[in-house]
Amino acid sequence: MLQGRTTACENKSRMTRRRHQPPSSPGLHRKSAAPPSLFCDMWLRMCREAAALPLLVVVVCLWCGSNVCAAQGSRLNDRPIIGVLAQENLPEDIFAQGSSYIAASYVKYLEGSGARVAPIRINLTEAEYTKLFQSINGLLLPGGDVDIETSEYSRAAKILYKLALKANNDQDYFPIWGTCQGFQQLSVFTANKNLLTLTDTKSVALPLNFTREARSSRLFRGFPKDLLQALAEENITSNFHSWSLSMQNFSQNSKLKKFYQILSTNTDGKTEFISSMEAYRYPFYAVQYHPEKSPFEWLDKPGMVHTTSATKASFYTASFFVSEAMKNNHHFPSVEEEEKALIYKYIPVFTSMDFYFIQNYYFD
Repeated sequence: MLQGRTTACENKSRMTRRRHQPPSSPGLHRKSAAPPSLFCDMWLRMCREAAALPLLVVVVCLWCGSNVCAAQGSRLNDRPIIGVLAQENLPEDIFAQGSSYIAASYVKYLEGSGARVAPIRINLTEAEYTKLFQSINGLLLPGGDVDIETSEYSRAAKILYKLALKANNDQDYFPIWGTCQGFQQLSVFTANKNLLTLTDTKSVALPLNFTREARSSRLFRGFPKDLLQALAEENITSNFHSWSLSMQNFSQNSKLKKFYQILSTNTDGKTEFISSMEAYRYPFYAVQYHPEKSPFEWLDKPGMVHTTSATKASFYTASFFVSEAMKNNHHFPSVEEEEKALIYKYIPVFTSMDFYFIQNYYFD
């Protein structure tokens, strides 16, 4: 992690409803409580078998919740492709090629849970990002060390973020995952300002202080009890950031409070900051720590954890996000275009066992 940078981040089921939700706002989910899914399924089946008027199906969808109808209307996509956004090369990276990179650990992280990866290069036009968005099934905003207000990474992320908002508003389920810098970037987009504060968290492993809402959250509700206990009691989340979204700043910003539900917090001994959150009505998820590092990065320094619990947590976060991407049915226009877009044609470069990332993909 570099000091003095704006972002200083060195270096991822079905949606459930929260019992109490904030005032209604545009989004994927409706405020009304959904009746049991079995009852909804029965109504939908009856409507279809009886060739009922489309309006009746719409009414059932509105009552039962949009997710039920989405699941009924389409099969899960078992060949998901997740876009991972590249960013400007680090100035101190002596191995750098081209102008941008993606740490290979993020690619392995997603591939290990059944997804394919399409690198998203910076410096593309808005039209090019829009076309690519229509072909991928989810977006991962990785950690790194660029300016989250002025960088090309930030510009590209903002275009894709707006596309995801619109898609979900139009009932086109599209998930986003932000890790570390990606977490921070999402907070800036939602608040429309940079609310980050300095914390002493550059190289430290921490347990998660779960909120009451975490257990019923979409992100954590599928985790085994023993893993949740390990996350709450053991120092197994890798933190490599100098900037954080404090509880105080979050609580004082109405836009953030209405948009995100806090799932876990941490503290550096002075400042309590948010470490996990998910959007109320959108499939957007963000963690300030690095779940991808435990199984795939081997820099020997404090904060790097390779225990069974840490690697298991990495798998569960990745598996959850991939399962979210499976709910999206975007696809490339042709097999040829799909093959051209995938990460496989790029060769990862070994950097050093002493560098932030052991392998990087580089792009022009």
